[in-house]
Amino acid sequence: MAVAPASDQAAERSPLRLNPVSIAVVILGVALVSWLITVERMRGMDAGPGTDLGGLGWFLGIWVTMMAAMMLPSVAPMVLAFARVTNQRASKGQATFVPTWVFVAGYLGAWTAYGLAAYGIFRLVDAIDGGLLAWDRTGPYVAGGAIVAAGLYQLTPIKDVCLRHCRTPLHFLFHEWHEGRVGAIRMGAEHGVYCVGCCWGLMVVLFSLGVMSLFWMAAIAGVIFAEKVFPYGMRLTKVLAVAFVALGIWIAASPDSVPGLTKPGSAPAMQRMTP
Repeated sequence: MAVAPASDQAAERSPLRLNPVSIAVVILGVALVSWLITVERMRGMDAGPGTDLGGLGWFLGIWVTMMAAMMLPSVAPMVLAFARVTNQRASKGQATFVPTWVFVAGYLGAWTAYGLAAYGIFRLVDAIDGGLLAWDRTGPYVAGGAIVAAGLYQLTPIKDVCLRHCRTPLHFLFHEWHEGRVGAIRMGAEHGVYCVGCCWGLMVVLFSLGVMSLFWMAAIAGVIFAEKVFPYGMRLTKVLAVAFVALGIWIAASPDSVPGLTKPGSAPAMQRMTP
């Protein structure tokens, strides 16, 4: 009777080698826990557009948690495809089994880099002109202009390429496969870069509306999921482009009338920030 190689036997016994259903449950479970942590840490912190991001360490912690909550549901098809391919390759003795979390770590690493860049830009703008984002000066125009720019980005070829990549996981895995844990981290990071290319404009919208707003965070997460997972996701980009351009103009022209938008410095905003 043939004996399976020791590496295959170890992979079969590995507690990290989960079936697709278990992986899906873990992904959604981590996303749910991340949402609960985010709600607990960010409740009452929405001070509207231009909300101070706090210290770098605190911001990175909440940012990674936010990305896990917002992005894991929409990246689940890619993660499940990676798990299926690595399981099949390990079962056939073509490669060493790699836990799925390694791929996810590379993916979240790309979004962490985006968060660091956003934090750096915020601090740079604040250092150059601390009043630029002030709501009683040019704040509404800056926020509105950023949202209009994000809407126009929805119509660009780069957005189209990145979104198509995110919607076709098997094409990426078959053409960009790299072996081992380092390869898995690399693939996760590469997919993360495409995801950033697809969604950075949507995150700009979130920053412009209030990055600490649970309402806008949930709304943007829903938009990302719809674009990447729903059958009509590619066509949705044009609808969102029009919506964002209209929203940006609305905020620039009459910010006080926008539903769900917290006006910085207003009584409700100050009340939320009071312990």
